[in-house]
Amino acid sequence: MKSIIKNVMLTVAVLSGLSFYAQNNRHIDNFRSPDKSGINVFEAPKDTVSTFDKVKVRVGGASTLQFQSLSHSNNGGAGNELAELGANFNLATANLDLDVALADGVRMHLRTYLSSRHHPEPYVKGGYFQIDKLDFISKGLLENVMKYTTLKVGHMENNYGDAHFRRSDNAQTLFNPFVGNLIMDSFTTEVGAELYYQRNGFLVMAGFANGKLNQSVEKKANGTTGGAAFLGKLGYDKQLNKDLRVRLTGSIYTTGYTPSLYLYSADRAGSRYYHVMEAPGSSGFRSGRFVPNFKHSVTAVMFNPFVRYKGFEFFGTIERASGGTNYDSAGEFLPEELTGVADQLSGELLYRFGKNENFYVGGRYNTVNSEYDGIDDITIERVQAGGGWFMTKNILMKAEYVSQNYEGATGRLDGGKFNGFMLEAAISF
Repeated sequence: MKSIIKNVMLTVAVLSGLSFYAQNNRHIDNFRSPDKSGINVFEAPKDTVSTFDKVKVRVGGASTLQFQSLSHSNNGGAGNELAELGANFNLATANLDLDVALADGVRMHLRTYLSSRHHPEPYVKGGYFQIDKLDFISKGLLENVMKYTTLKVGHMENNYGDAHFRRSDNAQTLFNPFVGNLIMDSFTTEVGAELYYQRNGFLVMAGFANGKLNQSVEKKANGTTGGAAFLGKLGYDKQLNKDLRVRLTGSIYTTGYTPSLYLYSADRAGSRYYHVMEAPGSSGFRSGRFVPNFKHSVTAVMFNPFVRYKGFEFFGTIERASGGTNYDSAGEFLPEELTGVADQLSGELLYRFGKNENFYVGGRYNTVNSEYDGIDDITIERVQAGGGWFMTKNILMKAEYVSQNYEGATGRLDGGKFNGFMLEAAISF
């Protein structure tokens, strides 16, 4: 209780201090709005028109609550028992966002998880500086270049693929039309930099990161403090006419040596399907997800088509990750390295309708197939169907039916499946 009171007092103090500088949450340039108007926005928009006059602080946040009614089962056996599930509410999650216009063409973003499934205490997800102009160095410096160029630097959500723009990020769930994220959830926050060039609908991005979720200068057994990861993205995004928008991107994330791969395991906020396929009393927080057993030499490639015609919307994910490991699926060390691949396919179709498209219905099909040198083969298949109602541009109610099954799995996931209904209420501002 003392810890909770201390955290609440700290949050109030921070917000009170910021209120002296906040400019009534006025517009911030080149910024993705956290409300309904931010849906189907991917990279932050690039606009050369400036509204900057002095430092502005935008204080925002999000809160989300789910009601869960899921059941699960497996083939049983000693040591493979599953937790008994009932219908009830999950932990309410909350985010605090600070977005600051620091100079003309320079802004900062910082997100703090105030409450999440994996951590009861507030902690910083990450943040970055975004530079769209160099006028803070010299007026008009490289103006013709910066008209199309953006630089992001920080300990931030790295821009691999497009699926992470539509996922639930702890309490920020307005951009996700469903409740759960993808089975193989590509999301990581690493220290790095990304350079963008956007012109006439074309997008080019090159970046690097240090491949680490938890930062440390301590050397590992091989005498290094870690490795590096390199990112790239090519794409085309165009509103062809008033009814039709088309976007297609291809992305790559590749590492040399890294102590571990965090691309699919870095979400510390946890899965939305609480305790499914978990043992009794388990503290596992990635329920229903799949994390490839790669430790080094990883290359992941993702293609994302997006088409919107009037109220209809299609978003797809085609992904392959490959790499090596010296550990089997049970975590036991192997004398010889295994190499493997994990393939993911996902397609979602939505129809948005009503006044200001405040309603939508849709479905998503998602499958993952993973194989290591012909052993540990596993196939996971998920179907989600549901809809949503935007009560206001900041408030969304969702309902979802989900069904997931496992083939080729061993242990607790042998013959595993779960299904049922989820309700989610989301607020974002």
